[in-house]
Amino acid sequence: MGVAGAIAAACWLVALTVHDLRSRRLPNLLTLPGAAAALVLATVDGRGTAALAGAAGLAALYLVVHLAAPAGMGAGDVKLALGVGALSGWCGADAWTMAALLAPVLTAVAGLLLRRRALPHGPSMCLATAGAIALAL
Repeated sequence: MGVAGAIAAACWLVALTVHDLRSRRLPNLLTLPGAAAALVLATVDGRGTAALAGAAGLAALYLVVHLAAPAGMGAGDVKLALGVGALSGWCGADAWTMAALLAPVLTAVAGLLLRRRALPHGPSMCLATAGAIALAL
């Protein structure tokens, strides 16, 4: 992923974060095209298999959590996991692992600091992915 790709990813992650904070929703119009773009660009970059594995792996984890506790994690988070999984997978296994582990920690810490039980998880997913990509680059 080059500088232009990182800038485009950052813009996408910011748009998702702002939307989720304002409406507590992650619309398909933002999540799915971003995931598709990440997979296509990673493929062009020769890292399509890694991005696809990252997308599938993270989405599978989030889907299990969503099915086990639908009130705790929305379907939008599962769809966002496709995109952030692809982005972090594109940057390598270390970036993927960091993004996957850091997102729930950030949401938990924010919940403790804000003394709230229910917070949107999308912003943490986006921040964790941005941090993992930044460190990978």
